[in-house]
Amino acid sequence: MADQDTLQDQEKRDLAKADEALTTVRPTVDPEEPPPIPADVEEPQLEYVPDGGKEAWTVVLGSSLALFASAGMINTYGTFQSYYETTLLPSSSSSSISLIGSLQIFLLYFGGTFAGRIFDAYGTSVMIPLGSFILVFALMMVSLTQYDQAYQVFLSHGVLFGLGIALLFNPSLAVLGHWFRRRRALAIGLTTGGSASGGVVFPIILEQLIPIVGFPWAVRIIAFILMACLTVSCLTIRTRLPLSGHISWRTAVDFRGWKDPRYALATIAAFLLFYAFFIPYFYIQIYANFRGMPPGIANYLLAILNAMNVPSRILPGIVADRYGTLNVFVPAATICSILILGLWLPSRSSGSIIAFAALYGLVSGAFVSLLPTYIATISPREVYGARLGSVYLVVSVATLVGTPTGGALLKVVDQKHFNGLIIFSGVLTLAGTIILAGAGVVGSKRLRRLFTRRKSSPEMEKSSPGSAPEPTQVAHAV
Repeated sequence: MADQDTLQDQEKRDLAKADEALTTVRPTVDPEEPPPIPADVEEPQLEYVPDGGKEAWTVVLGSSLALFASAGMINTYGTFQSYYETTLLPSSSSSSISLIGSLQIFLLYFGGTFAGRIFDAYGTSVMIPLGSFILVFALMMVSLTQYDQAYQVFLSHGVLFGLGIALLFNPSLAVLGHWFRRRRALAIGLTTGGSASGGVVFPIILEQLIPIVGFPWAVRIIAFILMACLTVSCLTIRTRLPLSGHISWRTAVDFRGWKDPRYALATIAAFLLFYAFFIPYFYIQIYANFRGMPPGIANYLLAILNAMNVPSRILPGIVADRYGTLNVFVPAATICSILILGLWLPSRSSGSIIAFAALYGLVSGAFVSLLPTYIATISPREVYGARLGSVYLVVSVATLVGTPTGGALLKVVDQKHFNGLIIFSGVLTLAGTIILAGAGVVGSKRLRRLFTRRKSSPEMEKSSPGSAPEPTQVAHAV
């Protein structure tokens, strides 16, 4: 009898150990809990940032002036191209002259790949002054270029000026992450609004000064204006958080960001959106002249686009700080798709062309300000510059080939070829919008939770009584 009791006690102990082992190996799954995000995808630990105050807004002022002087001059290139074609470089083709402007945009974004990594390591103490010097020096060299010497303009206004912009643009945006989090979209919107303002002011200054003082001195006056603006930038732009102090070119591009599906989808969307982004800027005036718009109005379409860009880079940031970046970015891209396919494509009159220029400028500026804002929200702070630079590497390729592709589609200036150009631009914008919306779906906690519920339901059915043995039954069998 004692042996039987001992045997029963031993059997109970074996069952208890088996239950404990199963509990350890097969933990309970809560269907309400979303699946964990990989460690390299998780959001960084929140740390204190001022999100305002005198010092923070002073940095915004300096960054705005830096983009006013650098990227603002890119938006002015149409005025330079007109002068180069008619006066300074009459022997050069229109496509080769436009390549100078495309090279500036390419170097702006491509250089941002490496400028972002340098910023992560050393901040702005060297890059902002060096970029300012190169920018002013390049314009001075442009003022000394000789008649019909295209290589001089290419080296000074294309290569040298583009390198100066690359050193200024990325750090001026990345430094805002040191000072803002909750109001980051507003800060970036105010900063990128500076480049749109430059695209309005500088063409008017050049148009007024060239007939009075000539092209060389007009460019020098612009260079002196840039010097004043960039001096303020050098004195006000500064970092706040600790820097790594070392740099490795192997980490200039942070490929780990591609493990995050939100980052990967946003980068692909950025490529498509910026592939088509500058096509209206380059060809709207040509289209206006083709449709017989008076020159006095057609010549100001680019200024209208840039003028409307100012509020479109600031207001979306204010709304994005409250409702989320993608909740503003995706609707803005959708509206641009509708404007291109629904307004520009059927436009035949001066009024409809002006309306498209104004509305496209009003909405498309959100692309420039909200892209770095979204990358900041999904990237760890210590590698934000490198990841933003990686996105700009992709964008640089899109901007370099985008407008030449549009030129290849517009072999003949007629309505048929313009329709092909406009449809191409609209379809690319629409495709980028859909992929960008996909990044929002992937990053939605609510959708992940819903997906987890559906996925966990079959698993719960399998573990329900009658479909599989209970843990105690399995332990007893063992």
